[in-house]
Amino acid sequence: MDNRLADFIRDTRAGKIASDILGKCVHCGFCTATCPTYQLLGDELDGPRGRIYLIKQVLEGQPVTEKTRLHLDRCLTCRSCETTCPSGVKYSHLLDIGRQVVESRLQRPLREALPRALLKAVLPRPALFAAAVRLGRALRPLLPSSLADKLPPPVQQVARPWPTAQPHPRRMLMLAGCVQPALAPNINAAMARLLDLLGIHVFEEGKAGCCGAVRFHLNDQAAACDDMRRNIDAWWPQLEAGVEAIVVTASGCGVQLRDYGHILADDAVYAEKAAKISQLCRDPSEVLLAEYDRLLALLAARMASRGKLAWHAPCTLQHGLGLRGSIESILQAAGYTLTPVADSHLCCGSAGTYSVLQPALAGQLRERKLAALHAGDPRQIATANIGCLTHLQAGSTTPVRHWIELIDEVLS
Repeated sequence: MDNRLADFIRDTRAGKIASDILGKCVHCGFCTATCPTYQLLGDELDGPRGRIYLIKQVLEGQPVTEKTRLHLDRCLTCRSCETTCPSGVKYSHLLDIGRQVVESRLQRPLREALPRALLKAVLPRPALFAAAVRLGRALRPLLPSSLADKLPPPVQQVARPWPTAQPHPRRMLMLAGCVQPALAPNINAAMARLLDLLGIHVFEEGKAGCCGAVRFHLNDQAAACDDMRRNIDAWWPQLEAGVEAIVVTASGCGVQLRDYGHILADDAVYAEKAAKISQLCRDPSEVLLAEYDRLLALLAARMASRGKLAWHAPCTLQHGLGLRGSIESILQAAGYTLTPVADSHLCCGSAGTYSVLQPALAGQLRERKLAALHAGDPRQIATANIGCLTHLQAGSTTPVRHWIELIDEVLS
């Protein structure tokens, strides 16, 4: 796609990235076939190809309009289009640039700006978010459904203890996250117990915090970069001391960490360190597959038929991290019978804060996803991201669990 970027961006790093991405797009339209919002709305501007044209117009200096922002806001950033694209178009990176320009040039009305400001202020702060969760549970009947959906029952909060520290020579860090400790604290504890069985000591670094995804995808990229730099500063001494990886149990956060090197590439102080963080980021499935023979031996010793399970692969896992099939093989080795799930490549509608800011579209996508997940009559649903977990559970009476918790229970 030919482009003539405007003076305000042409010679910047963002402009060069955007020009390269636009140049790879050949208008084929394959991306529309796997775009969830295009399937719902049938509007070319609510598909990747249409949004690329809108971003191109903005970057070429045409006026920024409410219509442009509406269609960019409706994008889930699920990256399904990137998996489909035969030309290797990095649509998500172009979208980040386009959204930032639109945000800087078109002031939002208060009804849109206020919820975004609250989300940016509360979600990345674990202590504040935990207090908000407790208050939200008390006031749940008064909350709009888009917020009440995000509050799982207190019984799901119960966490079994972390393993007692062992003198394992192998050590890994684990991202604590910002919302997961309040909503589902057992997930990281379960991962710690699994790694302990495999002879790996894992721990959280208290000075680290939100991965940066919340603010980044709400177009406050400067604050998001500050979040990333804080994490790098917190983790770096541990990496120098021999920590071999950073385990991230929420696939949405994992995608963000994998992008640290790209986002901070022009930061003279942090570029090299950010690239190293991206390189050392590990999804739980990658860690367990590296120890697959030992894991299989542990699972074989506890082999039993554990019933039917529907597997929901988050977009951040299958499209963002490019991980498919590995978790399914581990679940099957643990004795679960995986049910078929139609259109498994499509988003469930959670997408970080999307389900709060776009509740109607998110609700429709959840209904479609749950219909596909329930089709095989599973006893449980498993997933790999806290946002998907809470979003799906709000629409289903079937238990929705993080897959790591299921493997931990098998081996406990």
